[in-house]
Amino acid sequence: MEREVKSADGTAWKCVQVFSGLSDNAENQDAAQVKGEPDTYWVVCTPNSGSQSVRLKLQGEWYSNYSDEELLDEIQAQQ
Repeated sequence: MEREVKSADGTAWKCVQVFSGLSDNAENQDAAQVKGEPDTYWVVCTPNSGSQSVRLKLQGEWYSNYSDEELLDEIQAQQ
């Protein structure tokens, strides 16, 4: 699962669920899930500007349920 959003300053953020590139099997889904927090997943967002990546804890189908603004708010809160 992957998604890209652009901030007001023009920074493009590419967000990828941890372990999503390996495969969609249940084992990798379990590895991406935040332990003790059902339906919550680790997501890493990397900017195109060379700034530091951030790690987010996002709920459920974050790649389709979060608006761009909500995702950018989560990113800003972790910087």
